[in-house]
Amino acid sequence: RRVCSFCVDHVKIIDYKDLDRIRRFISDRAKIEPRRRTGVCAKHQRALRLAIQRARHLALLPFVPYQAGTPGIRR
Repeated sequence: RRVCSFCVDHVKIIDYKDLDRIRRFISDRAKIEPRRRTGVCAKHQRALRLAIQRARHLALLPFVPYQAGTPGIRR
């Protein structure tokens, strides 16, 4: 069974500015990984979701994955 990495490190607050830690919980498609895959407890998963959303709104993390070589939509 996986152990919550935040509980092991005694993390009180998951900071949205700690991008190295948060990026581990985002898939290559820029989606938030589920608890069953990451092993994070429910309490920290809720805090992690909030931190990821805050980082996305401040443009620290992407909403969508970057695809090199694809042209933008022109109208």
